[in-house]
Amino acid sequence: MSHYVGLDVSVKSVSICVVDASGAVLARGETTSDPDEIAAFIEEHACDPDRVVHESGILAIWLTRELEKRGLPVICIDARLAHKALSGRINKSDPGDAEGLAHLARTGWFSRVHIRSEASERVRVLIGTRERLIRIRKDLEAHVRGVLKVFGICMGSVGRTNMRQRFRDQLAKAGQTDLAISVMADMFNPIHKAVCAATEAMDDELKAIARESGLARRLMTVPGVGPVVALSFIATLDDAGRFQRAKDVGAFLGLTPRRHQSGDMDWSGRISKCGDRDLRRLLYSAATTLITQVRKPSPLRTWATRLQERKGFKKAAVAASRKLAVVMMCIWRDGTVFEPTREAVA
Repeated sequence: MSHYVGLDVSVKSVSICVVDASGAVLARGETTSDPDEIAAFIEEHACDPDRVVHESGILAIWLTRELEKRGLPVICIDARLAHKALSGRINKSDPGDAEGLAHLARTGWFSRVHIRSEASERVRVLIGTRERLIRIRKDLEAHVRGVLKVFGICMGSVGRTNMRQRFRDQLAKAGQTDLAISVMADMFNPIHKAVCAATEAMDDELKAIARESGLARRLMTVPGVGPVVALSFIATLDDAGRFQRAKDVGAFLGLTPRRHQSGDMDWSGRISKCGDRDLRRLLYSAATTLITQVRKPSPLRTWATRLQERKGFKKAAVAASRKLAVVMMCIWRDGTVFEPTREAVA
C-alpha cells in the first residue's frame, strides 16, 4: 500500500500526517524538530512511504538533508504555492496543514524546491557576511554625516583606498571644534577601522576562492563580472543541469517581465523579482559596470550602450543583467570562456 506523509514544520515542533493512496488519514501526530523522532514516527506508521513532503522555510535545508540521510524520500516544496492550496480550508491549524501537505504529496500537485549543496551554502555564508559588513560600514558613515550636518559640517566624499582613512581624518578634524563630536570620533574611528579591515579580509578570502575555481575564472572573463558576482552565481544556482535552456535562468532570477493573460487581455508588466534578491542586485551592479566602466569593445557592451540610448539607463541595466546571466549560464554549461569575436560571429 502506498503511503504519503505531510510535515508541517515549526522551530520547536512538527505536525505529521500519513495518508494512503485513497486519501484516508492513517495517522496523525506531533513530535519535536529532531530528525530522529520524525523518522521514528514515520517508520512506525508508514514503513516505506512514497513521498514525505514539507514546505520551504527556515529549517527546510537542514531538515531535508537530515531526513535524506535517514533514507526517507523527502521533498521540499514551494511554500508560496502550497499556501494557495492550503488556504481553501476554513480553519487554519498545524494538523490541518500537515494533512493538506500529505494530500499534495499524494496528488503530486506541488513545485519542488532545489536544495543547494553544503559547499554552495558555505560560499553564500561568506558572501552574505561581506554584504553585512558593507552595510554596517555604510550605516555608520551615514549616521555620522547626518549628525555633523546639524552642526553645519558637511563631510566630503571618500575613496576606497587606505581603508577609508580620509573619512576618519575628516571626522577627527571635526571633533577638534566640539567636545561631543570629539567623543563620537573617539568611539567611532576604532569601530569603523575594524569593519573596514574585516571587509578587506573577506574580499581577499573570496578572491582566493575564485582563483581556485576554474568555473569562477571562466565566468570572470565576461566583462563586468568579478569574483563576488561569479561566486554568487555559482553558489545560488548550484547546478547548471536544473535548467533545460540557458535563457530560463533569467526567469528564475526574476529578471523577466510579468505577464497577465485572460481572454482578450494580454499585457506584460515590470520584472517579476521572484528570484534571489542578492544575486539579482549583484548582476545589476555588473551590468552597470559593463555600461559605464568597461572600455574594452565587445558586441555585448555595444548592445547594452545602444539599448541605454533608446530605453534609458535603468531599463538597459536590467536587460543587461538578464543577458549577463544567460551568457554566464552558457559558459557554465559549455565549458567555454567569453570571446567577443566569437560572439560577433554568432
